[in-house]
Amino acid sequence: MDASAWKWNSRGARPIPASHHRDPALLGLDPAPLPAYAPDMEHRIFRTPFAAVYPHYVAKAERKGRTRAEVDEAITWLTGFDAGALQHHLDAETTFQDFFAAARRNPSADEVRGVICGVRIEEIEDPLMKEIRILDKLVDEIARGRPMVKVLRS
Repeated sequence: MDASAWKWNSRGARPIPASHHRDPALLGLDPAPLPAYAPDMEHRIFRTPFAAVYPHYVAKAERKGRTRAEVDEAITWLTGFDAGALQHHLDAETTFQDFFAAARRNPSADEVRGVICGVRIEEIEDPLMKEIRILDKLVDEIARGRPMVKVLRS
């Protein structure tokens, strides 16, 4: 077999035939990856009830020694909801789309930057997806032990 038909595995220990390699170009496939999310598509998280994800936000914070109150504080800071309105949305099982549509966005939310789920928040084009990722980032910062003053950009 021709040496060019072989590729070395990741450890360089033994060659593997190019036909078994996962390189799309070698398999005759289009090497351009499909986007994980396109702004014109409706992502399923938009239709997910906020109440279905909220316990996971709280659990993430509590696993790291933080409290439900801190998660609620971050949510109320971002959305402008008070505790009663937040509880109403949880009880009504409002979708993320309706939850953020009813929210009064905090102008300081634009200061939340960084990477969450492998995506830079500043580069997200869809406004709803951006709000969801900002909330994810706030909860992540709480779980990492960042002081609430810094989490809330005050």
